[in-house]
Amino acid sequence: MARIASARLSAEPSSPEQHDRRRRILRAAARIGGEKSLERVQMHEVAKAAGVAIGTLYRYFPSKIHLFTAVMAAQVDRFEEGITRPAPGTPPEEAVADLLVRASQQLLAQPVLAASMLHASNAANGATVADTGRIDGTFREIVLRTVGIEVPTAQDVTLVRLLMQCWYGVLQSSLNGRASMADVESDIRLACNLLLAPRSNSH
Repeated sequence: MARIASARLSAEPSSPEQHDRRRRILRAAARIGGEKSLERVQMHEVAKAAGVAIGTLYRYFPSKIHLFTAVMAAQVDRFEEGITRPAPGTPPEEAVADLLVRASQQLLAQPVLAASMLHASNAANGATVADTGRIDGTFREIVLRTVGIEVPTAQDVTLVRLLMQCWYGVLQSSLNGRASMADVESDIRLACNLLLAPRSNSH
C-alpha cells in the first residue's frame, strides 16, 4: 500500500527549467502509472524516466501520493482546456453530466492510471498536498460556470463538493468491476439532476 503523504510541503518550481523538469516528471509518472499499479511504481524509476535526480523528484513530490495527485491535477487542467460550450438550450445539469461522462471515459480508458490517481487524491491531506486544492478548485469552477452560477453561495459550494465525491465513488465502482460504463453514465446523470437541477432552476 502507498504510504500516506509526507507532511513536508512540495517545492514549487519558479524558473522555466524547473517547470520543465516538473512537467517531465509528471509525464513519466503518467506513462509508468499507466502500466503499473501505485504500489508497484518506484520513485527512482520515475526519476530515471524523467531524466532527473532522485533528490529533484522528492523535492517536488515528497511521496507517491503527492506525485499521483499532481498527475490527476494536470489531467483535470487539460480536460478543462478542452471543454466546449454546450449546445444552446441544454439544461445546465445535463451539460455538467455530459462533461463528467466525457471525463469518466477519458480516465477509465487508462484504468491502472485512473486507480492510482484516485487512490492518491483520496489519500492526500489537503494541508500538505497542494494539488488537492487545485483539483477541487478547477472542478468547482467547471461545474459552477456550466450551471451559470457566477456568485456561489455556501450551499452551491457544498453541492459541488458532494457531486465530486459522488463522481469519485462512481469511478471507483467501475474500476473495482462493480459498475459498467452504462452504469457510470446513468449514475452521473442522476447525481447531476438530483444535486444541480434545483440550483440551476433557481438562478
